[in-house]
Amino acid sequence: MAGEEIKVGSVVQLKSGGPHMTVSQIGHGQYDDYASAWCDWFVQDKPPWKQEHGVFPMTSLKLIG
Repeated sequence: MAGEEIKVGSVVQLKSGGPHMTVSQIGHGQYDDYASAWCDWFVQDKPPWKQEHGVFPMTSLKLIG
């Protein structure tokens, strides 16, 4: 993944671990001085899936696959 950057549609994971997430938006929060990624993911491996979402600093994410 060297040389690739995180963008909308990228699959990412927190550097500390956790589920694979899809980036849906990149920008700055209302009070943030740093770039953030809005991410979506599912918490169960079979239906009914529960969608979750969160906002994470770009520096806390790594590209997957």
